[in-house]
Amino acid sequence: MAKKYSAEWKKIRIFAIDNKTILPMDKTLTISYQEYSSVADLPAADRELMERAIEATESSYAPYSHFNVGAALRLADGTVVCGSNQENVAYPSGLCAERTAIFAASAQRPDLRDYTALAIAGRNPEGVLCEASPCGACRQVLAEYEALQHHPLRVICLLNEGRVRVIPSIADLLPFSFAF
Repeated sequence: MAKKYSAEWKKIRIFAIDNKTILPMDKTLTISYQEYSSVADLPAADRELMERAIEATESSYAPYSHFNVGAALRLADGTVVCGSNQENVAYPSGLCAERTAIFAASAQRPDLRDYTALAIAGRNPEGVLCEASPCGACRQVLAEYEALQHHPLRVICLLNEGRVRVIPSIADLLPFSFAF
C-alpha cells in the first residue's frame, strides 16, 4: 500500500535595487510523492524496472567509493535501458548510473527520446541494497530530457530497509532547474 507524503519549503529573499529594500514575498513549494514499504508492493511494471536497476548495481565500476548504483530507464515503447555508475581515478571523469542510462538510451534510440520512468538502486560497500537518489548533475540532465519530451519522467528510488519512493516528475526533485 502506497503512502502519500507532501513536503513544504519556504524561500525568502531580501535584496535592494537602487538603494530601495525589496521586502520578501513568502512562497510555498509543495512536493508530492508516494512511498511503498517494499519493492514487492510496487505495481508490476515499476517492480520490474526496480529489479532491473538492482541488477545493474552488479555492473557498477566503483573501486574508489565502493558505492554501486544501478539505474533502469523505461522508454515509451517499453524498452528498458540500464546504466551503472562508472568511476575514474580522475574523479570528475566518472559518470553516475542515471546519466549512463539516459545517455545510452539517447545514443541508441535518438528517434525515441521519450522516457516514462527511471528506477535507481544503491548497494553500499558491504554489498547491502541501500538508498540512492539522483545527484544535482543527474537531476539537471533528467530535467532537460523531461522538458524535451513535454511530459513527466517518474523517478523510482530504492530507500533504506527496502522501502521505495516514487516521485511523479523530475521537476519535483529539481523545481528550479537551469534553463535557457
